[in-house]
Amino acid sequence: MINKRRSTAVLLGLLAATALAGPPPASADETTEPAAEPPKVELVLDVSGSMRARDIDGRSRISVAQQAFNEVVDALPEETELGIRVLGATYRGKDKKQGCLDTQQIVPVGPVDRTQAKAAVATLRPTGFTPVGLALRSAAQDLGTGTTARRIVLITDGEDTCAPPDPCDVARELAARGTRLVVDTLGLAPDAKVRRQLLCIAGATGGTYTAAESAEELTGRIKQLVDRAKDTYTATPTVVDGTAGCVDAPLLSPGVYTDREEFSTHRWYRVPVRPGQELRASVSIALDRPVRPDHGVLLRATTGDGRELVRGVDAGSGRTDVISAGLRWSDAEGSPAPKPSEGTLVEPDIVCLVVSNSFAPRAGTEARPGMPVELTVGVVDASPAPAGPGLGRGWLLLAVLTVAGLLTGLVAGLLTRWWVATWREN
Repeated sequence: MINKRRSTAVLLGLLAATALAGPPPASADETTEPAAEPPKVELVLDVSGSMRARDIDGRSRISVAQQAFNEVVDALPEETELGIRVLGATYRGKDKKQGCLDTQQIVPVGPVDRTQAKAAVATLRPTGFTPVGLALRSAAQDLGTGTTARRIVLITDGEDTCAPPDPCDVARELAARGTRLVVDTLGLAPDAKVRRQLLCIAGATGGTYTAAESAEELTGRIKQLVDRAKDTYTATPTVVDGTAGCVDAPLLSPGVYTDREEFSTHRWYRVPVRPGQELRASVSIALDRPVRPDHGVLLRATTGDGRELVRGVDAGSGRTDVISAGLRWSDAEGSPAPKPSEGTLVEPDIVCLVVSNSFAPRAGTEARPGMPVELTVGVVDASPAPAGPGLGRGWLLLAVLTVAGLLTGLVAGLLTRWWVATWREN
């Protein structure tokens, strides 16, 4: 009985001590990272009266756009949230003031109900004015703000007929706000004024412009842009202005950058790399206008005095909308970084990065602004080259090639003698 009372007293004491001490601290395993935001894209479609024109594969512009939207919705990545906004789709009157307010979101940004989205697009009929600036501003509001970049894909066949607000000014305004918004533009009419305006909108936000002259081109390009959002939405590239030489080139830290490069030119940048570190860089140039086939892009790392360290190159035939190249370099690959003496800091080497291209415009294509360039820069601890049997260098490679050549010659000789002997017998 006494033991029971003692046990009860001990238990009550432990409970009281626990209560006074409060809840136990949360361990590191109990903390959860906030869920990453999904990529968000809004398609903005011009449904103004000019979309009735039947000049794309013998079909109306609106029917081609509707088909493209259906195929894009069907192929939409599961993790991507999509919205659709239209402009010039409802007002049939001639009051410009009222017609220039005509923009509506027909599919809210979020997980897509494919049947509902395609049904909403199927009912569209070309109607009114072209308030592009207002539609862009509204689309930015639809996408909201957050930690990730948003993407607007504008499809139109004409320039804004309702300014103000001017669409270029709206694009600059959105970029200046730091809204992490990229606007890509697609033109359905080969018109110089439309091209200039769409280039201006895209350039202000780090986006791309493409002229779509067939149903296949339009569908393929929208799919590429929507699909690209899931890979690039986590960071908005920093706008940077490369120079014509390394001496005064901008100094880049690890990150993603965007620039413009004119046809057949070079753009220079500088990257600090400490001993024992490795530079990893890649460049992509978007073909946002017609160019001649057989082109290429070259990415080089050089010293300040112009000595080439390493290069990466890629070539294209005009069948893709992006061409890329990459490189890796370290001053002592695989060696650990030297330990500085106390109170001193090892100064980094300045590596010059130069982006070159061999693009040539097709007849009638404007050269300015330059092609959109996306440059990714990374600096990490140098890693040793993968271990291998050593076939790539030295006497062993020579011996292997010699033996292979002798065996190939022996087999070829035996086969030739057999064939000649057989031919003579017959």
